[in-house]
Amino acid sequence: LKRENGDPHFCPILQCFIVKCSCVLNWIIQDSWEIIEGLRGGLSNVQEPENQAGYMLKKRKWPMKGWHKRFFYLDKGILKYAKCAADVEKGKLHGCIDVGLSVMAIKKKAKCIDLDAEENIYHLKIKSQELFDEWVSKLRHHRLYRQNEIAMFPHEKTLFHPHYPLTSSPTIPDSQSIRKVTAWLQSSDDMDRCTKELSVCEAQLLELNHLLRSMEVLHRTYSAPAINALQYYKSNYNLFYFFKQDSCDGSRPLVHQASNESRASITESLSEFFDAQEVLLSASSSENEVRMKSPLYFQSHKCTAQSVIAVGVQLGCVENGGSQEQRRCCLPSPSPNTSNISLWNILKNNIGKDLSKVAMPVQLNEPLNTLQRLCEELEYSELLDKAAHTQDPFERMVYIATFAVSGYASSYYRAGGKPFNPVLGETYECDRPDKGFCFVAEQVSHHPPISACHAESKNFIFWQDVRWRNKFWGKSMEIVPVGKTHVVLPGFGDHYEWNKVTSCIHNILSGQRWIEHYGEISIKNSNSEKCQCKVTFIKAKYWSSSMNEVEGAVTDHKGKVVHKLFGKWHEGMYYGSPPSATCIWRMNPMPPDYEQYYGFTKFALELNELDPLTKALLPPTDSRLRLDQRLLEEGNVESAEVQKQRIEQLQRERRRVLEDNHMTHQPRFFQKSRDDTWVSNNTYWELRKDPGFSNFDCPVLW
Repeated sequence: LKRENGDPHFCPILQCFIVKCSCVLNWIIQDSWEIIEGLRGGLSNVQEPENQAGYMLKKRKWPMKGWHKRFFYLDKGILKYAKCAADVEKGKLHGCIDVGLSVMAIKKKAKCIDLDAEENIYHLKIKSQELFDEWVSKLRHHRLYRQNEIAMFPHEKTLFHPHYPLTSSPTIPDSQSIRKVTAWLQSSDDMDRCTKELSVCEAQLLELNHLLRSMEVLHRTYSAPAINALQYYKSNYNLFYFFKQDSCDGSRPLVHQASNESRASITESLSEFFDAQEVLLSASSSENEVRMKSPLYFQSHKCTAQSVIAVGVQLGCVENGGSQEQRRCCLPSPSPNTSNISLWNILKNNIGKDLSKVAMPVQLNEPLNTLQRLCEELEYSELLDKAAHTQDPFERMVYIATFAVSGYASSYYRAGGKPFNPVLGETYECDRPDKGFCFVAEQVSHHPPISACHAESKNFIFWQDVRWRNKFWGKSMEIVPVGKTHVVLPGFGDHYEWNKVTSCIHNILSGQRWIEHYGEISIKNSNSEKCQCKVTFIKAKYWSSSMNEVEGAVTDHKGKVVHKLFGKWHEGMYYGSPPSATCIWRMNPMPPDYEQYYGFTKFALELNELDPLTKALLPPTDSRLRLDQRLLEEGNVESAEVQKQRIEQLQRERRRVLEDNHMTHQPRFFQKSRDDTWVSNNTYWELRKDPGFSNFDCPVLW
């Protein structure tokens, strides 16, 4: 554009428009996360940086969540922090961060710095712009220096571990000494012989450890006859039968009793809580094959199960559902290989953002979706059945709290994959007469994604609507659920509700992925103030090797503790004091070769099963009819990817039609309540029965 006199200048309006666009662009850049690049092109000569010290704000999730002032000291790529400068000098550190091994991201407008160090995500904030720029500059320099040091001396990388503070101890040799020892070891002719001897020694130590554990288990049994039965079962069948009768005649309660040990030893490995019958039935020998073929095995197994749900719910139901119907025990195809997928290329531009809108390759999914994941929380619904038959309100709360914890157990082996995102209007039903409940779920909103579900049995009513906020921090991904879970026990008029805790998947980009849950669950009975419960999922500590621990307490209306709970969310839960702790729940054993089949539990294997009789009753919107998910389950990854993209495109087109016509999606089976939550409209099972979904007008989702 030119002016009338021919001068080649932009017109004022266009010039003003460009200036405004530049301002908006700068604002967007400052308001988004920027990844700080690391060392490039291998080794380089990076000058040793000067130390940096000062106060910054560090965010805590719990307890005392919020921003807290901490003193930080940066030395040669290692960032130490404590409450004050004096504590750093004394070595009383709260933690250390290897900046060279962390993913660093900054947000200029908010003056925030995030360091993802795999084990933890550190959120830092600085109030002054000048100090923010200074810290970012120093962190860049120290990060490059540390990465260059690691590249030059890779063997020295293990000298620093972020879980432990670095102190000037005379027992730690300097780098020059270590290099000399390494060179000597590599040139030694006796290295092979030394390695073989160490391998033999390690094998003997492992065998000794196994024998000690076996002796400890036998020591925890009720009496010597149980051990004798284990030893002589093969040669003396009548003695085994006598032992079974002695165990099941009711002469002594089948309740887990912990030996007189400290609480730390109990939580160290909860899987070692056995009674005599469990030792007998879990002995890994050829004798198991004989017992499995005998009806006597099933009778004894049923009796043993009473000890797992301590007041009488049989583990035979918990493990097998008590079902006479034959259900599948394996998927059609194992999980695909994902080693050829570069997650960094997908996620590098989404640091600190919600990943629900980021398209992922289908290989990263598991052949279940979020609606089916909600149904997995009912795997141990027998706990709710037992709560419905427990008269004492404090004991009922114990079962409710244990049920809330049990819903996380199936995630322990599932950090490697993500569920499919349901499309708007997608549904899922799970009718389990063997467990006594019927479940229905629907995706009621797409942006934001909201999944609602409802389950009923003669003993309880269960419902929830869940909204997830997830953020990627460079090496880890946090999943923060929003919403409440509700359980009603009609027999007592109790209405329990509780929140969910934060989940974090570590080592997203490399290494062995693992999942961690942390935070506090607060359970209240909205119809009675007689008791409440708080359950804390303990975050792994820097100085402790214990993980996945859970602690809780049931209190009365005055705050007095009535029952104490403890355990591990992936193993089991106990209540009482450690010397006489009672086992309330234990996770079911995993099916064979579960590592090859997405880490699914037996219950998860059954969720996507589709038989001809059930297929005829399902609506066309049911998740089991979704093509991409079914193809992935069958191992046809290429076709699954094609169908996934097609289904997502169909959803975008439906959304565009609704927007063009100024319409909003109306869920079929759920409705909004007064408190802005989604509840069932109680029409699904009636429509399923009459006239049936074959005569029902359903949207075409795939």
